[in-house]
Amino acid sequence: MARKLLVLGEIREGVLRNVSFEAIAAAKQIADGGEVVGLLLGGRIKELAYTMIHHGADRVVVVENSNLQDYTPEAYSQAIMQVIDAEKPDGFILGHTAIGKDISPRIASKIKSGLISDTVKVDIIGDEVIFTRPIYSGKAFEKRAIQEGIIFATIRPNNILPLEKDVSRSGEISSIDVQIKDLRTIVKEVVKKASGGIDLSEAKVIVAGGRGVKSKDGFKPLEELAKVLGGAVGASRGACDAEFCDYSLQIGQTGKVVTPDLYIACGISGAIQHIAGMSNSKVIVAINKDPEANIFSIADYGIVGDLFEVVPLLIEEFKSVAVT
Repeated sequence: MARKLLVLGEIREGVLRNVSFEAIAAAKQIADGGEVVGLLLGGRIKELAYTMIHHGADRVVVVENSNLQDYTPEAYSQAIMQVIDAEKPDGFILGHTAIGKDISPRIASKIKSGLISDTVKVDIIGDEVIFTRPIYSGKAFEKRAIQEGIIFATIRPNNILPLEKDVSRSGEISSIDVQIKDLRTIVKEVVKKASGGIDLSEAKVIVAGGRGVKSKDGFKPLEELAKVLGGAVGASRGACDAEFCDYSLQIGQTGKVVTPDLYIACGISGAIQHIAGMSNSKVIVAINKDPEANIFSIADYGIVGDLFEVVPLLIEEFKSVAVT
């Protein structure tokens, strides 16, 4: 059953986030031979439309407006609604990111459609689209389908494989003017914290520290290991509460949910709240002095030892592998 799917391309610091390409891949599957239409919102963003086409979009609608330069839910929802009215898609797919989680319920209420959030898998059974999403902090999974309204879902980063980039692909790029008015919120300035690393939600490798790192300086060897592996640094809530690092690094039920290819937990005991945020990682390596630590119960590989002795050894080993 051929369908038309609209996919929001999320832009961060002038580039498209990887989850946008994963959303396109999901949309291609749902479209089932139909059309995938990319959507870009912002200012001076037309060049990014080619990137969406190279990753599988059939054509792209670009909305350039000064009110869309920085994200605000009011401006974005007004623009998206006008594009949905013009395109009349059978479905709308976007990333399960801070923006996606904020804007999707607003759009769902406006178009009077169901919303399936945090999707990790898409299946087509007959004419029905089945979405799989985790529940109970990742302890179980449920399958859902939308019975009325357009197919509307958000995609958890790092779970759906994007299509191979093909620079030979071509497609129509069109612009649409939208009316954005009566804004109650206007962004005057964006002050960013210098994270100095890869976005946790999209990182393929994460090296995370817990209370066992003992101090801010204790994160330095973790940062070096992450750099060697081309990954990002994360933390447990315990490490954040102890002020060893910023809360922007927190992984867990009350922090970020991550699904990297490799998760290295250093000095993390394995509280259930932390496990809820990283248990779906593809490979989990735990380093802890306590052989009874709960983190070992979910780890694929465990190292019982002092992280300050183990991590430097790993750094040297990975460096030697990279050199050879």
